[in-house]
Formats: sequence, structure tokens, C-alpha cells
Amino acid sequence: MSDMLQVMAAPFAACMVLVAMLAYLGVHIIARGVIFVDLSLAQMAALGSTCSLIFGLDSSSATGYAFALAFALLGALIFATTRVRRERRRVPQEAIIGIVYVVASAAGILVADRAPQGAEAIKEVLVGSILWVTWPAIGKMLLVYLGVAVVHWYLRHRFLTISLHEDEAERQGWRVRGWDFLFYATFGVVITLAVPIAGVLLVFTFLVVPAVVAFLFTRRTGYLITISWAASAIASAAGLAASFRFDLPTGPLIVCVFGLVLLAAGGARWWLTARGTRSRGLNPG
Repeated sequence: MSDMLQVMAAPFAACMVLVAMLAYLGVHIIARGVIFVDLSLAQMAALGSTCSLIFGLDSSSATGYAFALAFALLGALIFATTRVRRERRRVPQEAIIGIVYVVASAAGILVADRAPQGAEAIKEVLVGSILWVTWPAIGKMLLVYLGVAVVHWYLRHRFLTISLHEDEAERQGWRVRGWDFLFYATFGVVITLAVPIAGVLLVFTFLVVPAVVAFLFTRRTGYLITISWAASAIASAAGLAASFRFDLPTGPLIVCVFGLVLLAAGGARWWLTARGTRSRGLNPG
């Protein structure tokens, strides 16, 4: 047990920092119906990181991060400017998100073919290196995420209204595209730091699965975030413990555990619904 705690302490801490930010952002993403936006932004950041290799830069250096962030912000600008009210949309925004993802992926492959260690960089984008994360890296990520959290706390009314009540934001005359860019820009900052540590698969899981679990049980904002964080903490701890016990790849195993948690939550939701239906049938008055 002590060996496991020593080896897995830093990865678990990294998971909790990631969860604290991504589970909250996931509530916005599910409410907005742009489920794959993090994959697209992550791929844009990966494209920027791969491009930095062309110039002989270390993708994990400050300049490498600047390349990745610049491309992520470009993605944020695209998503903000292509936003149209639901009733006026000719093309779903999810289609735009998918196109950006595919083009960025193809461009990343082309750049990687000409960049030193390009193939290795593509692999790291998918699976990350959370098992080898260091405490200084966690500290840096925590400081940046605290800054993002302050922005979101200060602007929570705007962001939550646009995500959960788009029509109300339009009625109040807000410049929704401008607020969207700010939202996606902060999202891009989060993704740019998260992907090198956790990889695209685990980041997507942290973002979407906890929010889906929460939406199965409630629509109240406070409860949504609380349930998301709780589900993430349980799944992360179980995945890390199983990875240590059975010597399996950490990131993919955590993703699979999240799938089991979602399955269990779906079963619990079905049971609660069936129980409520039976209760109403027994007490029709």
C-alpha cells in the first residue's frame, strides 16, 4: 500500500487538479451541445506543438507552449465567430468543430512527417504521460488553473447564462460571440496544459463523462459540479489503484473505469426512475 501511495500520489494529484477544472468546464460543454470541442482544441494545440518542432524547439518549453496556445486560441476564435443562434443555423456548430478537428489532425500528420520526433509527439498527444508527472508540473498547472478559475468565478453569471439559457443572453443584448471567444480562450489555456500530461483521450473523458453522469441526476448548477467532481475522484482513484495493482497503462485504464462509472450511473438512474414510476402507480392520488 505504501509503495502504491508513493508511486501514484503525483498522478492522483494531477488527476484532481485536472478534474477540478475540466469537470466544471464539462457542464458548460454538455449544456452548449459542443461535445467534441475539447478534442478539436486539443488537436489545434497539438498542431502548434508539432509545428514548434519544425523550428528546433522543445515542445515542452515555454516557446513550445506558446506555439500550442496560439493555435488553440485560433481554434477558439473559429468557434466563437461561427456561433449562430440555434434557430438560424444552417450548419450545426458540431460540424464546424469536427471539420477543424479533421483538418488539424491531417495537418499535424503532415507536419510530424517533417519534424524531428514528430511521430513520438503524436503518440504523446493521445496518451499523455500522467504516470510520470512531476510535482513542479502539477504546481504550474494548478497556478494557471487557479487564474482561469478566478476569471470564471468573476464572470460566472455571463458564462452560465450563455451556456444554460442562450435565449436569455440574446434578450439582454449581450455580445455573445465576444463572450464565447473569452470562454473558449480560457478553455484553450486549460487544454494546452492538460494534453501533454493526460493526453487527448483522458482529457476528453475528464471533460465529458463526469458531466454526463451529473446530468443524469440533476440540472441544478451546484449539484452538477459536485456530482461531476465526486464521480471523477472515485473513477481516478480506482483507475490508478488498478493500474498499479495489475501493471496496466494508466491513462487508458482510467478512461475504461470512467466508462464503468457512467454505466453504473445509468443503471442507478434507471432504477430510480422505475422506483418512482412504481410509487406513483401505487399512490395515484
